[in-house]
Amino acid sequence: MAGSHNISRRDFVKLITGAVGAIIGAAIGLPAIDYLIDPALKAAGKDAWVPLGKLETFEIGKPTLATFTRSTVNGWEKTVNSYGVFVLRSSDTDTLILSNKCTHLGCHVNWNVDKQEYICPCHDAQFGINGEVLGGPPPRPLDRYTGDQVQVTDGKLLIYFRGG
Repeated sequence: MAGSHNISRRDFVKLITGAVGAIIGAAIGLPAIDYLIDPALKAAGKDAWVPLGKLETFEIGKPTLATFTRSTVNGWEKTVNSYGVFVLRSSDTDTLILSNKCTHLGCHVNWNVDKQEYICPCHDAQFGINGEVLGGPPPRPLDRYTGDQVQVTDGKLLIYFRGG
């Protein structure tokens, strides 16, 4: 019997069971694989404009600490870090923004009103009101946000923060 394609009932049931099993496996397996791989493909952190507050709230001539938090996601791990900058307005139009991290080992500096300088509690580094090194081990002045890293929009002071 040439041209005859007979398939037994048992083989037909095996074929249909295998096909249905493959469809169910794909329906469950593909989303599971996507769930496992997706976090690794996402960016860990993004650069962004960070609002520091209304410009008018920063007193002229007085360094004021502004803090903010940024979260980063690495896979399933979410990390929230706190950051700070000192905002020093010298006039209505001139604003200096300094990182509050010491350039020696990254400890947070504090403004000392009596001495009129930033002091790092880790190794007693001193920085002048404009961030210049006055004493101690720091290799360079405090990091600054300048130029296109600073903007005022609708009366709010923003900095362009890199990383996360």
